[in-house]
Order: sequence, then structure tokens, then C-alpha cells
Amino acid sequence: MAPHLDTARKLFWILMKSLLRFTFMFVNNCVAIPSYCLYLIVLQPLRLLDAPTFWYIEGVMFRWLLAMVASWGWCAGYTDNKTNSHVLIQVVRKMLWLMDHVFKYTNFGVVSLIHGDFFIRQGKAHREMQLVYLKDHLDKNYYSRDRKWIVLFPEGGFLRKRRETSQSFAKKNDLPYLTHVTLPRLGATQIILNTLGPQQENGILGTEGSPPGQSKEQNQIFIFGFMAL
Repeated sequence: MAPHLDTARKLFWILMKSLLRFTFMFVNNCVAIPSYCLYLIVLQPLRLLDAPTFWYIEGVMFRWLLAMVASWGWCAGYTDNKTNSHVLIQVVRKMLWLMDHVFKYTNFGVVSLIHGDFFIRQGKAHREMQLVYLKDHLDKNYYSRDRKWIVLFPEGGFLRKRRETSQSFAKKNDLPYLTHVTLPRLGATQIILNTLGPQQENGILGTEGSPPGQSKEQNQIFIFGFMAL
């Protein structure tokens, strides 16, 4: 009888912790995201008068929201290296994310829209136009919002969804047959490099298209991540 009671207590405690975490996350979303949006609505006059200050404030609040999301993992027992966390806190304010368009309809979608992230539609029917839209988005939003980092998943999605098409492409083009990763998709990467990266003119890095006082080779840092699910 005692072992059954002990098992029941453990199960009850697990269920209670899960319920408390869900409540914590739900309340966070209900309070933090509307507050972010309302503050930025109130600050719209500042955007007209002093855009750099407006986007600085927006970046700080965006960083707070991501810290809130990180706290969900922390309270569940997931921890990260302190040095890496410190570096991430410093740069996340100036990040621009490229993500699948379905994330636009999640709880965090409106925040990403305001922050200036890019939602990309996948598939052959959309591929060419999405690259055009990406270039236009970078031209309008990257320098004007003082972005320094881009988060891009070059495999184009989750491994379980991309493995088969990646292997089929590899077979047709005599490329390595991969099982734990996919072949990178280079369309978006090439657009980013062509739009924001330093261009060579007679072997010399050019600065055309950079904001005043900045050269492209000094300004660009790219993060490439992999989603292995």
C-alpha cells in the first residue's frame, strides 16, 4: 500500500507543478504582451521625433519578453551557461529573426511583427517572391532599426519535415546522403549576404548601402542555427 501512496503523491506533485507552470505562462502572456503593444502605441510620437530612441526602447522591452520566455525553462529546471546567457542578453535587442509564417499566428506573433522579424512562406509556389520580399524587408527595417544580428535556420524547417526532400535532392545531385541533418537552403542566406554583406570592388571592401559612419564589414554578424526536431 505504501508504494502506491508514494507513487500517487509524486504524480499529484507533478500535476500540480505542471498546472502552476501553465498558469504562470498564461498570466505572463496575458500581461506582458499587451503591455508591450500598448507602450509602443503610446510611444508612437517618439518614433516620429526620434526613431533611434524609440527602437532602443522597443529593443529593451523585446529583451525583457525573451527573458520572460527563458524564465519558463528556468523554472522547469533547464539552465544555460552563464557566459552564453550574458552574451545573448547583450545582443538579443538587435536581433532580426527569420521564421516560418505559421509563427505569425502564435501568441508571440504580434511581438515579432512589431520588432521587425520576417515571416517566410515555404514551398516552390512562394519561393521566388519570398526572396524579393525578404530583400525589401531588409532594406526597410534592418539599418533603420539598428539591427546587428540575424537568426536564420538554413535547413528551412524541422528535421523530421525536411529530411526526405533533402535526401531526394542529394540523390539527384550526387550530394552526401544525410540522416541527422539536412542540406542547407541557400536562397535566403544569399539574399542576406548580397543585401547587407560587404561587397568587393577591385579587391576592396565597399561601403555602399551602409548607414552613415558605418561600413558593412564592421556592422554585420550572422547567427546560423539548426532545428533538429
